[in-house]
Amino acid sequence: MSTSFWKSGHVPTLFAAFLYFDLSFMVWYLLGPLAVQIAADLQLTTQQRGLIVATPILAGAILRFVMGILADRLSPKTAGLIGQVIVIVSLFCAWKLGIHSYEQALLLGVALGVAGASFAVSLPLASQWYPPQHQGKAMGIAGAGNSGTVFAALFAPLLAAAFGWNNVFGFALIPLILTLVLFALMARNAPQRPKAKSMNDYFKALGDRDSWWFMFFYAITFGGFVGLASALPGYFNDQYGLSPVTAGYYTAACVFGGSLMRPIGGALADRFGGIRTLLGMYTVAAICIAAVGFNLSSSIAALALFVSAMLGLGAGNGAVFQLVPQRFREEIGVMTGLIGMAGGIGGFFLAAGLGAIKQHSGDYQLGLWLFAAMAVVAWFGLHSVKRRWRTTWGSAAVTAARV
Repeated sequence: MSTSFWKSGHVPTLFAAFLYFDLSFMVWYLLGPLAVQIAADLQLTTQQRGLIVATPILAGAILRFVMGILADRLSPKTAGLIGQVIVIVSLFCAWKLGIHSYEQALLLGVALGVAGASFAVSLPLASQWYPPQHQGKAMGIAGAGNSGTVFAALFAPLLAAAFGWNNVFGFALIPLILTLVLFALMARNAPQRPKAKSMNDYFKALGDRDSWWFMFFYAITFGGFVGLASALPGYFNDQYGLSPVTAGYYTAACVFGGSLMRPIGGALADRFGGIRTLLGMYTVAAICIAAVGFNLSSSIAALALFVSAMLGLGAGNGAVFQLVPQRFREEIGVMTGLIGMAGGIGGFFLAAGLGAIKQHSGDYQLGLWLFAAMAVVAWFGLHSVKRRWRTTWGSAAVTAARV
């Protein structure tokens, strides 16, 4: 990255935003890698297991809107501190009191949704420090915190096998507390932060059709990333008989690829334009997910296709948020919350839907093909609006960024 990028903003805040997002995503995703062990101990069905991993996604989606309001009305840093304390207290209670029923697991999932809402804090915290021509890189670096899912996928099943899955919640407290301290010391709110909006301004944003387009596009890219990340441990266990630890390794490879590509996707969007990058990423994801839906006999072949799909979805996440600040710079807090909420809802339906379809049909095929079809719909939707976007708010006369 160029020297001008590092000098144009506040690097300690960018790092703090990334670290907060990274560890928050780790615990938000924690029930996914543990789902096989939890389901075995609590004697859950495939559909119940799907709902357990999907509940934090839905809770995080809804709470992103709330956290977006807090970040806008109070400040991103204050909202981030509040969210981290709530998550730490919730995990401590789960560790000490234990999870003994399906209902308690769902309740923990709701509490972990606060960690998923970190999206609505970390991205505005970073974005508000950087000029338009560097938004893709700044948002990509902050958003690369979704790499926290890799740590959960790698270590949670191992720790669960060695110490019991309930003690994993206690181990997670150690990095969370360290992150809280670093965030409090390093993060700073941007001096040019937009003024807080009234509630009417928040709901007024929904009257703009571009808001709905961005929400739909992100429901596919981010929803696909987090929904697959949560469902894949169970998928590899069901489909290929892999152990929870091995399924965790497979999933870690997938989510690592998607996480790595988020900042790269933002940089590609800065270089070639967000629309062009996003169109390419939808193409990759749709083809790979449709192919894996043919129930391949080889787990390695399925893994390769899932990794490729996650590369596309991860880059797509970065491309979407290269475009958002160009269109909604003054409303970035609320729009981050709304678009992030839509992404989480997309992930909930994918994770829960795959579990329900598997439960009732005995196969994941229909669910995978339905998601691939939605990626195709997103491609045509983006293609239909690209000319209008490039000749209005995305024109060279309006923004220095490539759209």
